[in-house]
Amino acid sequence: MTQELTNGFGKVYLTIAYDAANEWVYNNWIGYQTYAGIVAGADTCLAPLRDYACPHLLNDNRQVVGPWDHAVEWIVTDWAPRASAQGLTHFAHVVSPESLAAISAEAMHIGIGDRLQMKMFGDLEEATAWLRQAQSDKK
Repeated sequence: MTQELTNGFGKVYLTIAYDAANEWVYNNWIGYQTYAGIVAGADTCLAPLRDYACPHLLNDNRQVVGPWDHAVEWIVTDWAPRASAQGLTHFAHVVSPESLAAISAEAMHIGIGDRLQMKMFGDLEEATAWLRQAQSDKK
């Protein structure tokens, strides 16, 4: 089941889906991200992580426009501890390396530190391979 979150203009800014075949939650963030939208979206993605007892998140920022520094502190201090407490262990974050969003992603990565196994990727295939490896290491 895919959830779509829309902004004040009725535009989809995030789709969230549990990928049963791969056993991870896939977030696809689109366009400019506001603080309120990031909070709502990140909180919404906690439900499928919890409902499917899913320790793996594939977070795709390739279509994000602009930075989202305004939400990094909240993600690091509020969302990440809650996600970790409910079982999230591996967080693959895909971002276009040349984008302003990449700078925000790096700040988030540094802030999360070792609370989660988080890795940044410029390529979706590399991110999925890393998650698959993490899954096979647990078996």
